[in-house]
Amino acid sequence: MQRYMCKGKIHRATVTEADLNYPGSITIDKELMKAADILPYEIVQITNLRNATRWKTYAIPGEAHSGVICLNGPPAHLFSKGDIVIILSTGIFTEVEIKYLKTKVAYVDSQNNITKVVENPLMESWGD
Repeated sequence: MQRYMCKGKIHRATVTEADLNYPGSITIDKELMKAADILPYEIVQITNLRNATRWKTYAIPGEAHSGVICLNGPPAHLFSKGDIVIILSTGIFTEVEIKYLKTKVAYVDSQNNITKVVENPLMESWGD
């Protein structure tokens, strides 16, 4: 069996820009992407805490240490500068892979600077 699991998360990031005239995607500070184990062009889900909008698109790396979180293209209608968002990356894993999966959560401050990164071993909390 395979399961669809959360493998990375950027928790409570602040949207810095929304660019309707860009052809799509979300631009994320490269260091935030690395901290949450998100690769360039990987599909991510962005949830807006202001209006409960949930959007899926691909991530493109922004300048390292810039704090950039920019929704590009159509989601610029749904996300605004200053909105707080949660960005998730997911994957499909076998039962064996899940035993070793450690979800990485990057916590950030209001300027999208990383305050801590936590690795959560999933099966450790589940038990035998």
